Amino acid sequence: MHIPDGFLDARTIAAASALSVAGIVYAVRDARKQLTPSRVPLVGLSAAFIFAAQMLNFPVAAGTSGHLVGGVLAAVLLGPNAALLAITAVLIVQCLVFADGGILALGANIFNMGIVCAGGGYILYRSIDRMASKVVSPRTALLFAVALAAWGATVLASITCAGQLAWSGIAPWRATFTAMAGVHALIGIGEAVITTLIIAAVSRVQPGLIFGVAGKGRPLTQTQPTRPILTGLLVLAGLALFVSPFACRWPDGLERVASVMGFETHTQNLPALPSPMADYKVPGVHSAPLATILAGTAGAATVFTGLWLTSRLSLRRSQRAINVSGTVDPTA
Repeated sequence: MHIPDGFLDARTIAAASALSVAGIVYAVRDARKQLTPSRVPLVGLSAAFIFAAQMLNFPVAAGTSGHLVGGVLAAVLLGPNAALLAITAVLIVQCLVFADGGILALGANIFNMGIVCAGGGYILYRSIDRMASKVVSPRTALLFAVALAAWGATVLASITCAGQLAWSGIAPWRATFTAMAGVHALIGIGEAVITTLIIAAVSRVQPGLIFGVAGKGRPLTQTQPTRPILTGLLVLAGLALFVSPFACRWPDGLERVASVMGFETHTQNLPALPSPMADYKVPGVHSAPLATILAGTAGAATVFTGLWLTSRLSLRRSQRAINVSGTVDPTA
C-alpha cells in the first residue's frame, strides 16, 4: 500500500501531508505524557518488528501478494498515538533508505497506514471489545476485537488510498474503490491472522504489555518490559535472518491494481532520487537472499535506534520542563 511518487497530484499531496503533520504533532505530545523511559524501547521494538514484517509478503491470489501493515498491532500494544509514531518511523526509513514509497507521497502513506490504519483500527478494536466483552470472556473479546479491527483497518486504509488516487484523477473512483477494497479484503485476512496470533501470545505471556489491557484502564506505564523486549529482539533477528529471504515476490495489492488499471506508468520518467539500498538491494552484494537479510537487518536496526533516541530526547526535554515548573509544559 506504499504509494510511489507520480500517483498523486499536488492538491492531494498537500492535503494528506497537512493532516499527517497535525496527527504527528498531536501524537508526540500525547506520547510524552504516556511513555516512561522503561517503555521507550518497546516503541522502537514494535516499529522494528513492523519494518521486518512488512518485508515478508505472503501470497494472496491471482499473482498478488500482501504484507502486514501493523497499524492495529502497534495500536493494541502501544496505544494509537505511539503507534502512529512507530508507523511514521518505519515509513520514513523505507522511503529514504530503500525507495519504498515516494518522498512526495510520504504524507499520504503516513495518513493511510498511520492515522487511518492505526488510529481508525484502534477505535474499531476498542468499540468491538466493549461490545464483545458483554457476552464472552475478556480474553476472547480481546482476540475477536483484534481480528476484526485488523481486517477492517486494512480495508479502510485501502479505501482512503483509493480516494486519494481518484481525487488525483489517476483513475475513476468506482473502479479504484472496487479494486483496492476487493484485493485488500483478502490481504486483510492475513493481517488479521498475524496480528491476532501475536496479540494472543502477548496476552498469555505478558498481558500488561497491551495498552489499557483491553480497555480495563491499566495505563501503559505500569510494566517493566525488559524480558519481552529481549525476546522480541531475538524474534526480530530470526525474521531478518531466516524468513525474509523467502518472502513472496509477487506485486502487492496497490502494485497489482496499478498494473491492471494501467496507471503504473505514471511513475516513469520521474527523477531517480538516491537511496542507499533501493529496492532492498545492497551495493556489492550479488546474492539476493543475503542482500535481503542485510537490508532487513539494517533497516530494522535504523528504525529501532532512531525511534529510541528520538523518544529518549523528547522525554528528557519533558522532564526538564517538569523540574523547572513543577508541571508539564505542553509546548516543551
